[in-house]
This record gives sequence, structure tokens and C-alpha cells, in this order.
Amino acid sequence: MQEVELKSVVDDLPLRRRRVEEAGGRLRFAGPMVDRYYRLEACPDEGAGRLRVRTYEAPAGGWTELTWKGGARLEHGYKVREELTTRVEDEAPLREILERTGFAESECLRREIAWYVFGDATLRFEQFPRMDLLLEVEGASEAIEHAIHATGIPREQFTAEPLKEFIRRFEARTGTSALLEWPVPAVRDSAAPRFS
Repeated sequence: MQEVELKSVVDDLPLRRRRVEEAGGRLRFAGPMVDRYYRLEACPDEGAGRLRVRTYEAPAGGWTELTWKGGARLEHGYKVREELTTRVEDEAPLREILERTGFAESECLRREIAWYVFGDATLRFEQFPRMDLLLEVEGASEAIEHAIHATGIPREQFTAEPLKEFIRRFEARTGTSALLEWPVPAVRDSAAPRFS
């Protein structure tokens, strides 16, 4: 399966969400999303891809997915990569299986999201504890362009750059380090956007 995506910084969360909803976007999930990336302890990553355990946290109806992500490449201005995903019944045993078979957690990202389905595209607004508010749009290129238009965010603000470039720009502009994981148990800044 091919993942095709673009990202942008979001200027006004309530406005952009309202634009998507008025254009027919349906909210799929709002709340915390946690990504844990794993690598084999015995050997360095040599371009074989990454394993990710993603958990959508909700009092009722949350779920977990295991994903293999191939290396990203640029195609016609979009970020493209192979991706294989399956839903998992229980996160804790999955993480233990990974650790017992030689995988170690290498990175954890925790953010509040609002995830919309818009035609054949998905839009995910993401707020980290200390970082610009981001919007990731995925789908086929035509569906992505249609979804971007619905947000009202200028097309030229969307890029295929990886998250680390958005982090670099945020830190250069603000002079502060980005913070990509909420404390656990989650204690969130009252000024952070509410996604529910």
C-alpha cells in the first residue's frame, strides 16, 4: 500500500476545522494519538523501514495499529512511501512481543489530533505540547488537492518535507526546543487546542 501525503502549519485551528466540516468532512477520531517506533537492538537501521505501534487513546473505542513503514521518497511533489498496517487487539502484549524478539523503542510521539475523512482523503490536525500546529493530508494526489482546497490554507504552504524539518523551522523561529510528547499521565497545557 502506498502512503501519499503533504503537511502544512495551521494558522487557525477552529477556522480550518470548520471549513473542512462545512465542505463535508466527517470527524473520524479526536483525542490523544501515541506513536512508538521500534528498531532491532542487534543491528542498525539500514533502510529496511521502521516499525510503528500507533495507539488512538479514548475512554471507549480506542484502538492500536502495527505498521511497517518503508523509506520515504519524493514523487511529483508528494511524499510517498510503502506502508503496511494491521489493527491489533491489545497493545501491551504486542509491545512485549517486540521487545522479546529484539526490538527496542527508539522514539515516542504523543499528540492531540482531530482526524477527518474527506472524500478519498484524510486530514489530521496535530498538536504536540510545544510545536507548531500541523495538518497532514493523505490520499491519492487528486483527493489531497481537493482536501487542501477545502481547508482554505494556501496550497504553497503544503510540503512533502518530513516532521524533522517542521521541528527545525519551529526551533529556529522561536529559539526553543520542540516538545513532542505529553507527560504521562497526560497533563496538558490549558492553552493547547482541544480536539474533542
